[in-house]
Amino acid sequence: MTQLSTDVVIVGAGPTGLMLAVCLARLGFEAVILDRKTGPTRESRAIVLHARTLEILDQLGLSERVLDEAAVASALRPGYARTPFGVVNLRALAGGATAYPHLYVLEQSRTEALLGDRLRELGRDVQWGHAVETIDETPEGVTVHCGTLTVDARYLVAADGSASPVRALSGIPFDGRTNQHTFYVLDARGVQGLDPGIVNLRFGTNDFLLTFPMSAPDHHRLIGVLRTEGDDDIDEADARRTMREAFGVSYDSTPWFSTYRVHHKVAARFRQGAVFLAGDAAHVHSPVGAQGMNTGLQDAHNLACKLADVLSGRAPDAYLDRYAAERRPVALRLVGTTDRIFGVITSDRLGARFTRRWVLRFLVPIVAATVPRVRRASRLFEYLSQIRIHYWMTDDHHGARRTVVGRRLPFNGDNHESLRSMAWQVHAYGAVPHFAIDLPVSRFPIVRNKRLIDGMTYLVRPDGFVAASALPADAARVFAEAMPH
Repeated sequence: MTQLSTDVVIVGAGPTGLMLAVCLARLGFEAVILDRKTGPTRESRAIVLHARTLEILDQLGLSERVLDEAAVASALRPGYARTPFGVVNLRALAGGATAYPHLYVLEQSRTEALLGDRLRELGRDVQWGHAVETIDETPEGVTVHCGTLTVDARYLVAADGSASPVRALSGIPFDGRTNQHTFYVLDARGVQGLDPGIVNLRFGTNDFLLTFPMSAPDHHRLIGVLRTEGDDDIDEADARRTMREAFGVSYDSTPWFSTYRVHHKVAARFRQGAVFLAGDAAHVHSPVGAQGMNTGLQDAHNLACKLADVLSGRAPDAYLDRYAAERRPVALRLVGTTDRIFGVITSDRLGARFTRRWVLRFLVPIVAATVPRVRRASRLFEYLSQIRIHYWMTDDHHGARRTVVGRRLPFNGDNHESLRSMAWQVHAYGAVPHFAIDLPVSRFPIVRNKRLIDGMTYLVRPDGFVAASALPADAARVFAEAMPH
């Protein structure tokens, strides 16, 4: 029998669990990460990293490693059936909102490997081959029993997937619904009929096809829907035939093919005492927009920064309630949005079929041609890339959402470099006189981002979100009230 003691025990060494462990190690706190598997993921699985995720990886010293390996999707080409429409340039759509204005395609196995390498560089590693059997509450937190291994911890984070044993053992409901159709996903080599190097999105009367370029030439991730009767009748031949007949897309071979049902579910609670849920253990949804892995990574980043504040004594235990208050609404909005979109894409109702056959056929090319020229079109990229997420900074949710406070710090060209410290800090923009405050201060004399106000100061959290803003004379008082206490 082996017994360990730690600040945080993390169950699940997928992207979410590894991100949490790396963040905690980077912030100087101990964590034990357990996984029932005998080793890392080998399949490609999730493959898209969005701009906000790259910004987080930059804080961890990993963005350059990702960019060295990832395929860059610089544009989106929508279309109807075999007819492609105009290209939407993602950099133009981003409008300078981020240093990462593309989609970055990297297999989940490689993302996990990079996070695992960083974890080992920070002196930590995964305890493989340990499945959670029981969880006991203790006055100090929790005790996790895994056969011959027992771990005592102040907090437990479940990052153990949609079938989360920790969530089940904790009795947390996981409600939602399952789409009636079966979807396929495969990595294909020797693909023909697609524009290389970009995302292709094709609609049909009964089908759809979403593709992402992968690192090798003519190698693509292909996702679609199969309308056959019964799961037992579905195989790769059905997917190959559907793509060829409906969209004129063919391929030579595939190293990986899988089918699945899309679930739209959100856990009733993201926190229960000392137990927290993150990633697929907390929410699952459709692959529309490739949001799943990115959402889990941001769950982990958000929670790690809050755990660090509590474990360091800067904040009370109650501050951790803000994790659920911030991240669960994000999951609910995402699940609701993707559920509605999939309803239009997959529904057999006459109205949905009419929309796919006629409305999308003529509306999509117009949108593709005009969106980059529309004022504030960058918001579409910000929503897709998850850099427009908003958190309420207090429990008072009245009034309009603010432009800067409650959002990830607007990109000003050089102001995100200071976020690599993962510490509470103050930013001062434009002509700001000297002011006294007991926090690191970064000054930016040129204001490039119109959302930032010349002469204003901003309190920035370790996760890069703006907690408060104030004139220099009021900064010490306002920011002291906005700090966790």
